[in-house]
Amino acid sequence: MKKEGHVITRVHPDSAAEDLGLAPGDVLLEINGHRIEDIFDYQYYMEDTYVELLVKKPDGEEWLLEIEKDEDEDLGAEFENGLMDEYRSCRNKCMFCFIDQMPAGMRDTLYFKDDDSRLSFLQGNYVTLTNMSDHDIDRIIAYHLGPINISIHTMEPELRCRMLHNRFAGEALAKIRRLSDAGIEMNGQIVLCRGINDRKHLDYTIEALEKYLPHMKSVSVVPVGLTRYRKSLFPLESLTKEDMEDTVRRVEAWQNYYFERCGSHFIHASDEFYLMTGRELPEEARYDGYLQLENGVGMLRLLLEEVEEALSAAAEREAEVQAVSIATGCLAAPFIEKLAGRVRARCKGPEVRIYAIENRFFGEKITVSGLITGTDLMEQLKGKDLGNRLLLPVNMLRSGENVFLDDITVEQVETALQTRVVIVKSSGQEFVDALTGACGTGETAVYQAYELKENPDE
Repeated sequence: MKKEGHVITRVHPDSAAEDLGLAPGDVLLEINGHRIEDIFDYQYYMEDTYVELLVKKPDGEEWLLEIEKDEDEDLGAEFENGLMDEYRSCRNKCMFCFIDQMPAGMRDTLYFKDDDSRLSFLQGNYVTLTNMSDHDIDRIIAYHLGPINISIHTMEPELRCRMLHNRFAGEALAKIRRLSDAGIEMNGQIVLCRGINDRKHLDYTIEALEKYLPHMKSVSVVPVGLTRYRKSLFPLESLTKEDMEDTVRRVEAWQNYYFERCGSHFIHASDEFYLMTGRELPEEARYDGYLQLENGVGMLRLLLEEVEEALSAAAEREAEVQAVSIATGCLAAPFIEKLAGRVRARCKGPEVRIYAIENRFFGEKITVSGLITGTDLMEQLKGKDLGNRLLLPVNMLRSGENVFLDDITVEQVETALQTRVVIVKSSGQEFVDALTGACGTGETAVYQAYELKENPDE
């Protein structure tokens, strides 16, 4: 049974909520006579400059409050759930699901499979559309929300049912048409599985998505990630170098086709395809403004461009490279080494040591830095020359926390390795600053996890 209203857990000082006499424990029932289903209703009705709030106090008394405010002014209250509703879990059993490939004994939250369209708008998550009702679609259209990020994988209905292990997965593709017809902006994702949705199937999917332009802004192709914990799961195989070469050729051919027709490259292969095949990264213009950075599309090109820009400023202040080391995933290590070499060539100083960390926790087939654990760092770096400090990319840490995926903290890694660990944001400027020690303190560009938590929008 759905509970009545939404409990306020915090009232910000000097806010409209405080002026109205609201306090933690109060329950928001209505805004302008409308019951609030979730955060979207709340944000939509709070945009009005005149707002009436129906609030129930802890003693059961109901208050009708009026407020006149600026259009973009928030109430200044926080609720017990960020969505103001229960999170929706995934109804699928995807053959490539990463959560199904995780070892037992980790934190419970790491096993939760979300497939909630609201998180797509709020956090950029990708959703399959399989648990979205017509009511959900109606609300997205009514509020004209966007963009919504969709896990497409294939436009062949029967194949999609098989890949998602959901007999309704094919029917859910019709919701893309409804969203497109309503002018809702979308981005798509294809997790490429060898012998399943690749090659001619990939061509079919890319071509089938053309009818949703221009509202489907971009589509990314990412390789399936396979851990060593796949017992009793669908027998998938990793993409070979030949498979990746084939994928890049197909994607780039389609990019040329779409760019000639509509001025957008539309379909993009993630950075892994270029690293694994040894190809040069596409030029910056081919990424159409970096629409899918969170999917690893163009992250390395953007980093390279930002580093070049940052080096000009570093040269002017005669910055020098410090005695530091960098740990990263096996896939990106050669690229990071070349990037550090560029910085050292321009700024001089000692050699920067790059350590490629083999993923023993999830298995050697997992080569990205974002899935490296604290345990692997401690075991593989112990006794190594780490210089004055060890630099780690922020994506190694769980979002907003000071811990790695295996619950090892940054402080534990520092103690085990007897060196200072510095967490660096992913921009080129932070990379150069971390290597040269350029920061407001004159020491280094340090971004601790607790700072990220306090500033979630950065």
